[in-house]
Amino acid sequence: QVQLVESGGGLVQAGGSLRLSCAASGRTFSGYDMGWFRQAPGKEREFVASITWRGGLTDYADFVKGRFTISRDNAKNTVYLQMNSLKPEDTALYYCAPRAYGSTWSRDPKDYAYWGQGTQVTVSS
Repeated sequence: QVQLVESGGGLVQAGGSLRLSCAASGRTFSGYDMGWFRQAPGKEREFVASITWRGGLTDYADFVKGRFTISRDNAKNTVYLQMNSLKPEDTALYYCAPRAYGSTWSRDPKDYAYWGQGTQVTVSS
């Protein structure tokens, strides 16, 4: 059974940092592009960042450019999201998922599958 487990979230003050991890079990996702998304209460799930399966290319939403960094370790079947200079508006439930459909640079959550439970990030002002 495929399972993705996100971890590393928590409560942090504005300006602080967190490192999220996304570990896959049940199958390897080393051949898949991976994405991070987030969803705040009352809002739709939105794209945050993605990384190609070899890790050579990345894509970021404008609101995280220069602050967040996505990376992956295929040997560990894990994807990371380093988040620096956090802002209160970054507060959300963060998810990772492999891209199962669409093109390499798809930012549409519908093109991603095997969603985990997410990890909560709360940034206080």
